[in-house]
Amino acid sequence: MYKEELSIIAQAILNEMEGYEFYKMAGEQANTQGTKDAFMSLANEELKHSEYLRKLWTVLSDGNELKIEEILQSGLVIPSPEIYKWDKVDKLYSTKEMSIFGIGMQMEKSSIEFYENARDKVKSQSSKDLFDVLIKWEKVHLEQFTNQYNMLKEDWWAEQRFAPF
Repeated sequence: MYKEELSIIAQAILNEMEGYEFYKMAGEQANTQGTKDAFMSLANEELKHSEYLRKLWTVLSDGNELKIEEILQSGLVIPSPEIYKWDKVDKLYSTKEMSIFGIGMQMEKSSIEFYENARDKVKSQSSKDLFDVLIKWEKVHLEQFTNQYNMLKEDWWAEQRFAPF
């Protein structure tokens, strides 16, 4: 019944696992504990997304009906924009962190686009509602990354004496 949705969710799980591995690697290469903790927190968030999507895949593959109310009550939590403590990112390593956040921004934009395309492919309103929730999920990360990237960029520009503009 949900063949298209199952295919999309399977790909979404892979996307989340790629994000997990990327942020885990970034955390392992971080120069300070604060930066390491921030990236490991992101890695764990991606892992939670993957686990949630796996549960959702199981529910749908068993032929159960997709009901958005039940989905929202079953553990899908959109993180608060305040979840990460970016103030602990060491500005001495801002070029490296900017690169990581830049890649992270592209990954989140790709995820948003992926879910928007998925929403357009499915027919049921419940599926469309699900993908709207997943889009919001990814937009929280994108907003976080963009804000942090811009702060680091401003600091970096100032260090390079590119400011004021």
